[in-house]
Amino acid sequence: MRAHYKFWPKRLPHSITPPATSLWDNLETSARRYPDKAAVIFFGTVLTYADLLQKAERLAQCLRGLGVEKGDRVVLCMQNCPQLLIAHFAILRANAVVVPVNPMNRCEELKHYITDPDARVAITTADLAGELARASDALDAKDRLAHMVVTHFSDAFDADVTGDDAPPSAWGPWLLTRHAQPALLGGQVLDWTQALAAGGELPKLSVGPTDLAILPYTSGTTGLPKGCMHPHSSIMHNAVASGMWGNGSAENVVLVVVPMFH
Repeated sequence: MRAHYKFWPKRLPHSITPPATSLWDNLETSARRYPDKAAVIFFGTVLTYADLLQKAERLAQCLRGLGVEKGDRVVLCMQNCPQLLIAHFAILRANAVVVPVNPMNRCEELKHYITDPDARVAITTADLAGELARASDALDAKDRLAHMVVTHFSDAFDADVTGDDAPPSAWGPWLLTRHAQPALLGGQVLDWTQALAAGGELPKLSVGPTDLAILPYTSGTTGLPKGCMHPHSSIMHNAVASGMWGNGSAENVVLVVVPMFH
């Protein structure tokens, strides 16, 4: 017996057997089982599992239309909001790889997250779009972003919401400002609502447990940040284990206060 087993919680197994499927299958299964159940509540606006699935599929269609193929890296740079989840699953549904980027990064740092993973498409919020565009514009033509999908926080909730569901007044300028879209040198900027309405072909889901799913980056303490290659199976292990460790059930409600990009 391994030494640490004597300290192991008795209610937990020593090993797990996670599903041998893609992360997209998790959302698809939840949407089939609980279509009308809230997946996300954002300032009083409810996004059900069926809604999340539908929007992710629509955005995946858009990504396919933008030329995203299996294994392509797509930059995802935004603070916590429903659009982050939609985009995350859309990228996976397009058989591509999520490159989550710290939204606190600025132009010089962002350039590395475009060039190192060889990303051609980015999804971001309007408050960060200008910085990301400047980073892309500063690169050689062959390294720049070709497409950028931009959303506003208020695309996901009622800007006129009042009472307990309303955001703190100090957050108003950040959450409610409708920023002008930046230009992207040599590329295209697409509004979130346009992207969801783009239509087109939904590619066949062709990724599995061993395919790369997420490419998060280290903080770069001793040099440039390095991409950490996580296949679908790695994240699936984490999802199953964390649910068991935290007594997860279909009725759990989780307050998300940590940065979801991390």
